[in-house]
Amino acid sequence: MLKNYVSAMDDWQGRTDSETDYDSFRWHQWVEELDLNAPNEPFDGPMGFAIIGFCSEQGVRRNKGRVGTALAPDFVRRQMCNLPCTFEKSVRLFDAGNIMCQEISMEEGQEILASAVEKILQLNLFPIILGGGHETTFGHFQGQRRFRAGKGNPPDIGIINFDAHFDLRPYDKGSSSGSMFRQIADICREEGMHYGYLPLGIQKHSNTVSLFRKAEELGVHYVLAREIQNGAITSVLEKVDTFLYGHESAYITICTDVFSSAFAPGVSATQSIGLDPEVVLPVIKHIIRSSKIIGFDICEISPRFDQDDTTASLGAVIIFSVVNTICKLKGLGINTEADFYG
Repeated sequence: MLKNYVSAMDDWQGRTDSETDYDSFRWHQWVEELDLNAPNEPFDGPMGFAIIGFCSEQGVRRNKGRVGTALAPDFVRRQMCNLPCTFEKSVRLFDAGNIMCQEISMEEGQEILASAVEKILQLNLFPIILGGGHETTFGHFQGQRRFRAGKGNPPDIGIINFDAHFDLRPYDKGSSSGSMFRQIADICREEGMHYGYLPLGIQKHSNTVSLFRKAEELGVHYVLAREIQNGAITSVLEKVDTFLYGHESAYITICTDVFSSAFAPGVSATQSIGLDPEVVLPVIKHIIRSSKIIGFDICEISPRFDQDDTTASLGAVIIFSVVNTICKLKGLGINTEADFYG
C-alpha cells in the first residue's frame, strides 16, 4: 500500500474542440486515472504511459537551493492539458497521482516513489515522473533497479542526465538533491552493478574542482554545455551513442537548470548562460530512438519563481516530445504535414 499518495485528476481540465473527433482531442480528454493501490492488471496494449508527481523540495532545501519544487507536478500537468493527441487511439495515457512529501522525510518519499515506479513497470507502462527536486531521480532509479533485479542478473541501467551540475556531492552528513549520482555509484559498487552515468550540459562555473575529480575517479564521461550550445552536435551524439551501446537500458533525467534562464526562469538554481531547448530536444529524441529508454523524469521546476508558467510550459513541451518520439518509434504516431516538412 502506497502512503501519502493522492489523485491529481482535478488538474486535467482544458479546451475541448470536439467530444467525438479524435483528431481534435487534447490530453485532458484522453488521460485516465490509475490508482496504484488498486489490483490492476498489466497493460496489454501497444504503448501506455503513466504520469506520477513527486511533490518534494527537501533535497533542494538541504542543498541550499531555492525551494518551491513541491508545487511543480500540478503546474506542469496544467500545461500538459491542452497538448494535442498526436498518437494512435491504441496509445493510452494514465495519471497515477501525486506522492505528497511535506509531512515525511525525503528518504521516506524516495522509498514511496521507488515502489510506485516498480509498480508502474510491473503494469507494463512507461513511467514519466514529474519532480520535485532532483532527489526525485534517486527514487526513480531505485524503482527501475528493483524491477529489473527481479528478472535475474544484476540490472544494467545507464542514466543520462541533462544538468548543469554533476550532483556527485558527498552525503556523509545527509543526502540532498546534489548527491544522488554518488549514492547510485555506491549502490552499484556494493551490488556488483555496472555504474553508468552520462551528464550532458555541465557548466564549469557551477561545479568545484573536487566534483570534476570525483567524476574522473568514477569513470564518468560528461559533455560540457558549451559543446552542445556551440554546435558540436556530431561529437555530442557520438558520446551519447557510445554510452548507450555499453548499456542494456537507460533512462533520461532532466534538471531544468540546464536551460538558460531566458527559457527556464523558474528553477532552483538559474543558469544565465544555460542551454537553448531547441538545441537539447533533438538530442533527447536521438537518445529515445536508440530504443533503450525505459523511463523519464523532469525535475527542479519551481513555480514560485516562474514567469507566466514559462518553465512549466517548457516541461510540458519536453514531455510531449518524449511521448511523440516513442510513439513514432513504435509506428503509433499520427503523421501530419508538419512531420514531413518540420
